[in-house]
Amino acid sequence: MEMIMMMDPAVKCLCLLAVVAILFVTEKLPLAVTSVFAAIFCWLLGLVPIEQVFLGLADSTVVLFGGMFIVGAAMFYTGLAQDIGGQIVKLFGTGEIKLMVGIMVIAAVMSAFLSNTGTTACLIPVVIGICKEAHIPVSREMMPLAFAAGLGGTCTLIGTPPNIIANVALKAAGMGDLQFGFFEYAWIGVPITVAGILYMVFIGRHLLPKTDADDFNVDEVEQEIEANETSKTKKIICGMIMLGVIITMATGFVPLEIAAVIGALLCVITGCLSERQAYDSIDWVTIFLFAGMIPLASAMNTSGAGKLIAEYTVAALGGDPSPYVITAVLFILAVVLTQFMSNTASKALLCPVGIALAAQVGASPRAVLMAILIASSCAFASPVGTPPNTLVLGPGKYSFMDFVKCGTGLVVICLVVSIAVIPVVWPFFPN
Repeated sequence: MEMIMMMDPAVKCLCLLAVVAILFVTEKLPLAVTSVFAAIFCWLLGLVPIEQVFLGLADSTVVLFGGMFIVGAAMFYTGLAQDIGGQIVKLFGTGEIKLMVGIMVIAAVMSAFLSNTGTTACLIPVVIGICKEAHIPVSREMMPLAFAAGLGGTCTLIGTPPNIIANVALKAAGMGDLQFGFFEYAWIGVPITVAGILYMVFIGRHLLPKTDADDFNVDEVEQEIEANETSKTKKIICGMIMLGVIITMATGFVPLEIAAVIGALLCVITGCLSERQAYDSIDWVTIFLFAGMIPLASAMNTSGAGKLIAEYTVAALGGDPSPYVITAVLFILAVVLTQFMSNTASKALLCPVGIALAAQVGASPRAVLMAILIASSCAFASPVGTPPNTLVLGPGKYSFMDFVKCGTGLVVICLVVSIAVIPVVWPFFPN
């Protein structure tokens, strides 16, 4: 132990990072457990002071997560989300292609503001019903639903909780003035969502299997949600609360976490969901995973580990690599990692590295970070890469290779669009 304590702080941090990465990928321990252990070991190794070990649990971003989990759940418990999904999808008709476009559009729009997992769970029974009515195999529409939910989550700051990790990493690196705004993600999120829909219509659908799923029973969670649907009045109230939260966040009238908490409190006070349902709706894995990684992200900067990785990577890339090359390399690395590990974890691991790499070549870190964020959400080539994929695995009767065949092409499309769009919106060397 004494020998370990005598090691260079950067080396100790990298060793810890490697262990955490292996545990994330293999999931020998639950993700949240690994994250909390990482925070504790940051203190044991002398990388952060004791005051910072659990400081992440009090972070404003964690409060934002909790508030939005509750507001999103209220949408489902009142039945409002189901109504919105069903009505809009029906507008697109019952043809396979029209239905695919309709499902993907509504899933993307809903997941931009709600949980992509919740959006998928909400729309699964709607899609099954429409497919049966139109005599279309469910397998033709389930994977597009999951992919659209993942793509839509890249369009806003709250589309998927890990989106905010970049802001945390920038703040930890002393670059708080470079943080991303609420709708700023849409500059890249919308293009890749449109490209993803076009890909599925013209290429992806030819790679989908044609197996039916008439014997599929809706998940017990969805059945519980349907059983708790309430009055039209509560649906209206919930919709007004959600709209108010979105407008408040978009305008910056109050901090994001304040808007989220007020919205959550109003949902409980008005009876849109019960206190117990509010507690149950919070994804504690995300909360502890995120909070636990904050000390390690901080240690990456203070110990010099991020700078060390940057120096070696730059040397491996030729000593003076183009920011485009750095962005592409990190995008590919993040894509590979996110197929088998939490996108929250992959973003938390790579964001500090991206900041250090950008600093090494004198470039703005915003483009590099955005590439990491988008890549970490492109978990389309594996059924375990993201919860929406896992949700549709059973209803669509898909195999692992079905996701590889159809999802890999979508990942490539996202890479091409990202490399083309990101440097234009967020220049590497702004004036």
